[in-house]
Amino acid sequence: MITAVVTTPRRHPVRRDKLGTLASDAQRLLDLLNALGSTTFRHMVWQRLSELDLTFAQSQVLFYVGDHPGCPMGDVAKAFSVTLPAVTHIVDRLEQKGFATRGAMPGDRRVTALDLTDAGRALAQELHGTRTRAMEAILARVSSAERHRIVAGVEALVDAAMRATEEPR
Repeated sequence: MITAVVTTPRRHPVRRDKLGTLASDAQRLLDLLNALGSTTFRHMVWQRLSELDLTFAQSQVLFYVGDHPGCPMGDVAKAFSVTLPAVTHIVDRLEQKGFATRGAMPGDRRVTALDLTDAGRALAQELHGTRTRAMEAILARVSSAERHRIVAGVEALVDAAMRATEEPR
């Protein structure tokens, strides 16, 4: 396989596989997603999480419960493909910090339902706003046509990922 490394004006290496193999495209996409994850976009959110002593996993559960009020704890575990004890630990921390509550599920007291407190909802809204503003700042640096291509490409990637998880292994 012939590979060339090119440096872009943004100073992150671009690997170009002249043969365009699936493996090289997969690696390139992973590299790009990692680069995006380490940009100012992510740092803005991480800074606020750090101030609150929250982990990334805790923030993701906060967003999930905010989008699915009253959800069973088992649904959160399924959504993130983790064990129920892992979610329990995360929820323990969110509860200690006053961002989440748990209670019995109406109709089945054996199931634990999750909700956000007022402080949890306010934090989820704040973090959502921070993420949105950070992404807007990034997208403002590309043309409208590029934005449409980016959105279409990411939508296609998410659709393919969803189909891949639905297929039997």
